[in-house]
Amino acid sequence: MSKPLNIPIWKTAPIIRLLIPFIIGILLQWYLQVPLLLIIIFTAVFSIAFFIFSFLSLAQKFKLQFLQGLLLQLLLLNVGMLVTWNKDIRHQHNWYGNFYKESDFLIATINEPLVEKTKSYKADATVKQLIRNDTAIAVEGKLLLYFSKDSTIPELVYGDNILISKKLVAIKNSGNPGAFNYQRYAAFQQTFHNVYLKPGDWVKLEGKNVHPFKAFLFSARENILGALQTNITAGKDELGIAEALLIGYTNDLDKDLVQAYSNTGVVHIIAISGMHLGLIYGILLWLFARIPLVKRSKATQAILILGCLWLFSLLTGGSASVIRSAVMFTFITLGSMFFKQASIYSSLAASAFVMLLINPYYLWDVGFQLSYLAVVGIVAFQKPIYNCFYIKNKYADMLWKAAALTTAAQILTFPVCIYYFHQFPVLFLFTNLIAVPLSTVVLYAAIFLVACSWIPVVGLYTGKLTGWLLTLMNKIILWVNELPFAVWDKIPSNIFTTWLLYAMVICFAGWLMNKNKSMMQWGLAFCAGFVLLHTSIAWQVKSQQKFIVYNVPQYQAIDFIEGNNYRFVGDSILLIDGLLQNFHLKPGRIALQLNKKVESLSACFDKNGFYQFGNKKIAVLDETAHFESGKTVNVDYIILSKNPQLDIAQLTKTFNCNKFIFDASNSLWKIEKWKQDCDKLNLPYHSVPEQGAFVTDL
Repeated sequence: MSKPLNIPIWKTAPIIRLLIPFIIGILLQWYLQVPLLLIIIFTAVFSIAFFIFSFLSLAQKFKLQFLQGLLLQLLLLNVGMLVTWNKDIRHQHNWYGNFYKESDFLIATINEPLVEKTKSYKADATVKQLIRNDTAIAVEGKLLLYFSKDSTIPELVYGDNILISKKLVAIKNSGNPGAFNYQRYAAFQQTFHNVYLKPGDWVKLEGKNVHPFKAFLFSARENILGALQTNITAGKDELGIAEALLIGYTNDLDKDLVQAYSNTGVVHIIAISGMHLGLIYGILLWLFARIPLVKRSKATQAILILGCLWLFSLLTGGSASVIRSAVMFTFITLGSMFFKQASIYSSLAASAFVMLLINPYYLWDVGFQLSYLAVVGIVAFQKPIYNCFYIKNKYADMLWKAAALTTAAQILTFPVCIYYFHQFPVLFLFTNLIAVPLSTVVLYAAIFLVACSWIPVVGLYTGKLTGWLLTLMNKIILWVNELPFAVWDKIPSNIFTTWLLYAMVICFAGWLMNKNKSMMQWGLAFCAGFVLLHTSIAWQVKSQQKFIVYNVPQYQAIDFIEGNNYRFVGDSILLIDGLLQNFHLKPGRIALQLNKKVESLSACFDKNGFYQFGNKKIAVLDETAHFESGKTVNVDYIILSKNPQLDIAQLTKTFNCNKFIFDASNSLWKIEKWKQDCDKLNLPYHSVPEQGAFVTDL
């Protein structure tokens, strides 16, 4: 019996070969910032060369088909670069950043309802005009607004126009090691500045700029939230989960509860994604395949399925993630309905191509990456995993099928999750087998609740049922999260280890599924590389000595690091407040593989705010600092913290300092004064709030 013919994916789904160079072009343009003229020249050259092939004889085309394919790949690469260049609003001549000066006024339109934060109200806005010397200049561009919290809430709604008289601030990263690259994230949203507005910094203008469709989405969103808030009375946590599960509204979510969902591997439940549309997609496929008048017509099935999918997408508020999933399932539906032996990989690649053509910056979106990786994992591995065991019992077989699907989705997503979140939910299979079916029931109940909330009795009892189910789900998740082995946390990872991990997974999967010995050999080789890289990093970590002045607004935070141990000097609230610690300090400690907090280090000695760490002398001066004048002390660094009543000239009489460091606990106006003094005296300095965290090796 002859072996079955294994046709490579890139031949059954040729659009993948078009997608790859397009993605490479996006990456090249973002990281290299190739000039537009050069892109146009290369695009024209490759287009002309490709067009010339149409005039060649059949024999010549056959001989040069490799060259023709290469030209097509290069052309698509340039298209990716061109699309990425064009999407960057900084290249548009009327972007406000090309004109803006500190003395200018801006007229901006509020793009969304205000969102309440801990200390402010946040909103996105679009700049419409720049006012300079009574002259209005038509401009465009997005701006992030923060309104101060005072005795009154800003009476602003979507579409309002405001006049801004406050200086804009460029969005910057904290500079803390391992921290989230917020500056890049905002750039992908085409937002490069923000501004904090107090009551005297802005004025509401007459008139509105309202888009009818966006207004409809915001109105529908408010109506859905109103229905949920009126009928789900089980508790704030239950209401927050219901809002996130149904329409992706996360403002009412408890941060500790979200962390519990993340630790147990079911955070995807409360993030509108492909899973939600996948659940509905599966039900719709099953339903319409059994309705007599519908199942005979593929076109009717496709129209009904897509109509329901997009209706749900609009009901959830039309967020980018759910629209992306809707596009993906649209291609899957059209591919399976109208093409014989349609490849699911072709549908996935086509949907990704369209989404990246619309917005190339989706490529860096974690949700975009995870949604496609999960679907590819399910398509590639769910059936082989399921076929490993034959179970006769119907219900046990259904359970095993769900387990196979969950495991398959995890295979290609866990390296990315480790890279971004540095943790692995050990009990993901157990929690998903319980939480996914339960959340599915909750999702359908919430949809029914919103649809029937106008009937008081139905809304009341459906709300009680939904609240009870949410309470049950939350209790299960919190119970699992309390187990000591529920999550493997603080896993170090970088881009190189992630790619090696993917290479291992793909090679070992190819070996197990296709019995390919060479794939096993390659897998072992990548595994050896993975181990060697981690060993090398661990060896470097053992010998590291450095200190870090973190950028934590309004707080003092310093780490003295020796090997895997660290000594913390700073505000005690950072040891208690989990949110502050996790956001500002934990990423750096994971990246540097710091495992243990200690009270003392062998290379670190201190007395009254003066530290001898290795060969460096460091003085930490705050409002309590006391030192003797008239005696010059040599120090390498002086860290000014907590707004001390000191000036630089006074310090130079006592200290011979190599560099001054102004941490984030100081007021910006005081830092500005210190900077001016340093400039006059030609002294080096580092402003943590402006330049990011100060990190140095000893």
